Amino acid sequence: MYPSYLESYNNGSLAKLAAQMFNSLASCEICPRKCRVNRLKDEKGFCKTGQRAMVYSYMPHHGEEPPISGENGSGTIFFSNCNMGCVYCQNFEFSQQGRGKEVSCEELADYMLQLQDMNCHNVNFVSPTHVLPQILKALLIAIPKGFKLPIVYNTGGYELPEVICMLSGIIDIYLPDMRYSEDEMAIKYSSAPGYPEYNRRSVKLMHGQVGIAKINESGIMKRGLIIRHLVLPQNSSGTDKAMKFIADELSPETYISLMSQYFPCYKAEGISQLSRRITLEEYKNAQESMHRYGLSNGWIQESGGLDRFQGTNIKQSL
Repeated sequence: MYPSYLESYNNGSLAKLAAQMFNSLASCEICPRKCRVNRLKDEKGFCKTGQRAMVYSYMPHHGEEPPISGENGSGTIFFSNCNMGCVYCQNFEFSQQGRGKEVSCEELADYMLQLQDMNCHNVNFVSPTHVLPQILKALLIAIPKGFKLPIVYNTGGYELPEVICMLSGIIDIYLPDMRYSEDEMAIKYSSAPGYPEYNRRSVKLMHGQVGIAKINESGIMKRGLIIRHLVLPQNSSGTDKAMKFIADELSPETYISLMSQYFPCYKAEGISQLSRRITLEEYKNAQESMHRYGLSNGWIQESGGLDRFQGTNIKQSL
């Protein structure tokens, strides 16, 4: 069945997983931080989120990768707060400073249905990691009301592999970041110890679940994996090692979104290594890393562009 979660709903496994995940908030260990606070009693750990999810906005979004946004837009729900602490986050007002409002699972389900009514191609959960239990409960509410759009799991990539395992048969489209190749950089700039190991293991599981991106004749992605890699100044993101991992451990056919949009905001202006945009040479070096390992599917960004993606194939775009 498509989307995949419909079969999980029909056989009862979705309800079982939603209950299990929601109850686990009593001692929260759903991300690598394992804060073990009782979120059911509104205790808050690193993500500053209690029992209810917080939402900053929801809307059809036209700035994602072309097969995600399509003509009608991606039905994007931006969650407030995050399990990462990136000093350069462009969305810091709600990801780090907590702007937004608490919503019930019923309200979240209603947002999903509204986005479907707007003819969006999918529902795109941005920064879903810390509110996954609430998302699953909302999905249970939305399905009997007619919800049937594929879900995009749009994550910063700081995930527990064992949680990603549980999402098999639920998520059709994974859109993770591969932000860092070195733990030192992950700790220094995102307060995310162990990021490279957790990220790589989780992305490998995502690939195993949904495979290479499958794009239909209308140019819309129905299932699969797209990996985002944000190029940071002075190679802080470790691009070459990331590309080698993707080619060697996943597939050279993997779709990659190589992003040049970095600019210093939030706390980055006061950090010498991050206080400027990337240079054309740095972005060219990142593209060359992709070529070196035979990676040819995906998108590069226009020079200086913040959210416009080029071309259909990296080899054609360079």
